[in-house]
Amino acid sequence: MGLIIGGGGAAPVIYAQCLCGAFSSSSNMKLSVLFVVFLLLCVHRRSSGSHPRPSCRYPPSQWCRSLEIAIECRVQKQCMEVNAIRANQSVPPVSVTLYYESLCPACRVFISQQLFPTWTMLQDIMTVTLVPYGNAKACIIHLTGHSAFQIINCMESATDVLNAAQPCLQLYTRSVSWSTVESCVKGDLGYQLMHANAAMTRALSPAHTHVPWVTFNGGVKPPACTGAAVRLNRGFC
Repeated sequence: MGLIIGGGGAAPVIYAQCLCGAFSSSSNMKLSVLFVVFLLLCVHRRSSGSHPRPSCRYPPSQWCRSLEIAIECRVQKQCMEVNAIRANQSVPPVSVTLYYESLCPACRVFISQQLFPTWTMLQDIMTVTLVPYGNAKACIIHLTGHSAFQIINCMESATDVLNAAQPCLQLYTRSVSWSTVESCVKGDLGYQLMHANAAMTRALSPAHTHVPWVTFNGGVKPPACTGAAVRLNRGFC
């Protein structure tokens, strides 16, 4: 067992690294253990001194415990990337449905920069249903199941949405071949899926006036989202 001590912050950080080989004798092992204890005591003494405390009032081990802590400690992006934020499992999930049009610039920005990052952090308490209608085929969503949102985000955030479809599919799932998707798009199943999305979109109450259009738990915005109107510099399709 080797140790590397790095500076920075209120106290040094100790990283343990496994090295090749083993100690040659029990005496070397005992000396190594004593050395580790000595280092830990030094770290504890330094951390209890007069060094300035970080602005975040939580220790690093708690930074990804909740979204609120991650925001306060300014590490929400890092927590999102490692998918480390976990929510209270007893809370029923919020069902978010997105009605959108593929190739719509505003829809692409909303998916890649707002909805997908939010879902990545809060998927424990949030489910997302995608309803594309217009310039779209719903076969990938139907065939790929849980991986569908990742594939759609991969496509919508690419420079060329259509050309990105096949590599994005291969990136997130190997169980669905591109030929299967093409068969769905050209066959009756693709038509049936698009007809179902059209029916869902037309059944919205109140009717949608633009896309992207979002509903929560099948209805309009919850009370928490009905605050004062905010002027947004954003286009819609």
